[in-house]
Amino acid sequence: MIGAGIHGLSTAWQLATQLRASGRGDGSDVLVIDKSGVGAGASGVACGVIRNNYFQPAMRELMAHSVGVWESDPEAFSYHPVGYMQAAPEAMRADVAQIYAEQRAIGYESELVVGERECREYLVGLFPDWRATGITSVLHEKRGGYANNVASLKGLAAKAEAAGVRIRSGVRVTGLSLRDGVVEAVRIPTAGRSLRAARGRRRPVGPRHVDDARAAGGASRSPARTAPCTPTQPMWTYWALQEGTLGVDPGEFTARDGGLPPVVHIDSDQPLYDDSDGSLVTDQLWGIYYKPDFNFGGVQGGAAPVLVPHPAPEVDVEPVRHAEPGVRGRRRVRPDVDLGAGALHERFTGCLARLQSASRPAGSARSPPDSFPVFDRFRGNAYVIADSNHGYKMIGVGELVAREVLGEPQPLLEPFRFDRLTAPAGCTRVSNSPFPWS
Repeated sequence: MIGAGIHGLSTAWQLATQLRASGRGDGSDVLVIDKSGVGAGASGVACGVIRNNYFQPAMRELMAHSVGVWESDPEAFSYHPVGYMQAAPEAMRADVAQIYAEQRAIGYESELVVGERECREYLVGLFPDWRATGITSVLHEKRGGYANNVASLKGLAAKAEAAGVRIRSGVRVTGLSLRDGVVEAVRIPTAGRSLRAARGRRRPVGPRHVDDARAAGGASRSPARTAPCTPTQPMWTYWALQEGTLGVDPGEFTARDGGLPPVVHIDSDQPLYDDSDGSLVTDQLWGIYYKPDFNFGGVQGGAAPVLVPHPAPEVDVEPVRHAEPGVRGRRRVRPDVDLGAGALHERFTGCLARLQSASRPAGSARSPPDSFPVFDRFRGNAYVIADSNHGYKMIGVGELVAREVLGEPQPLLEPFRFDRLTAPAGCTRVSNSPFPWS
């Protein structure tokens, strides 16, 4: 496995466990390599939100599976099952109602509230200082919540090692070697060494390594014929992520009863103003999500991402640099969690300065044209897990990929193959959300 993040570790753990259970090995031939270490990349700075709120049915079924894995050992995964709540305006009411109906169809517990007066009463019942207007639907998932990123990865690494997995840090992959069109090895820069794969055994790789293989003959353009994908659209779309942490006591963000609140996600069509100077930030549809962050201290969340124009060869898709300063001096191009939270809760009024002193920048992400993951074989002997920024919550993908690597096709992964981009019906169902991956 290339990468000791959520996908590499969960796949390694499940693969070793399944090898042992089938009598095909003891897990010790499963190796995870990472150029830095466990959780040093995107998984280690993820917001940690666990949800099933997706307009795309295939994503909802896959996420329900992943929520079950989080629930299997909350202590080891540092998982907090506080629930997840979406509040939305009239333009999204039909979308939210459809999500609710399809959650019920798969037995996923949630509650739907509709009507502006009813939604306000429900939200004020949770948060006495709630002040946002224009909300006509609330979908409150009773399962889901959030996990503490670094702590959960350490727990996952411990499970993998207990199953026999070897984890090696400081091993940087510089490319993939092909033989007869099949990935034979990954190249590492130590005296020209490479790590070889046995013929017939697939090697899971992360999304950054797809570019290395692409240089050796992989696809660089989406071959899809219909919207939202087009034949001339690049295979990868780049997004500047907008996440941060309000520099406040996380204990400030509680529900009316004093307990932990659900993760809050709001999409709004109401004008958003900067409460420090009264200037208009946007009069377009905007959205944010947020929850307490006891890992680093504060209230962590994010806003809809910013599209990076193509071509973007200069885009650095390496994850967040932990040591980077916050967003001080950044030109605000979209609503961020500080402004949105201040618009929703009296308690967060004037928190702009506190964000600038305590924010953790989120870096860039890459996704296919439809903004959904790819789980598929690549170049015969490799398996690609390209999560399109959905990754951290998808802890259950490791189990499914491990089964496929061992020869057992998984229906939950079938909608996420590369060839969906060539489907006559297009890529995916599109919602009215300001988030491209809803």
